[in-house]
Amino acid sequence: MSFSKRLKQTRLNKGLSKTNLAAMVGIHYSQIGRYEDKGSMPSADAIAKIANSLGVTTEFLLNGTKDNLADNTLADKDLLNQFKKLEGFPNDKKMIVKELIEAFILKTDLQKQLAH
Repeated sequence: MSFSKRLKQTRLNKGLSKTNLAAMVGIHYSQIGRYEDKGSMPSADAIAKIANSLGVTTEFLLNGTKDNLADNTLADKDLLNQFKKLEGFPNDKKMIVKELIEAFILKTDLQKQLAH
């Protein structure tokens, strides 16, 4: 994935418009469009400000490392750290955790439906 696609995906994952991100970075919103849609590359300073505003590293925006992708998509850092610890577990233990999570999600969804 390219810088422009990672930038756009990260911005959307964070629920930000181009205008929101541009205001956070201190540039015009059309510049964000140039980075995302036209493949323009920002200066090193601008990349650092964008990464900081999005809560990701410049390494992720530029190269898309796997660890930083997880950091980008999960806002709850405690939960992220727990998932990272689980990666070293045997597969049978991972399945138990996955089943517990799935059961909890199902229960929560049912409670939401019953409340409406």
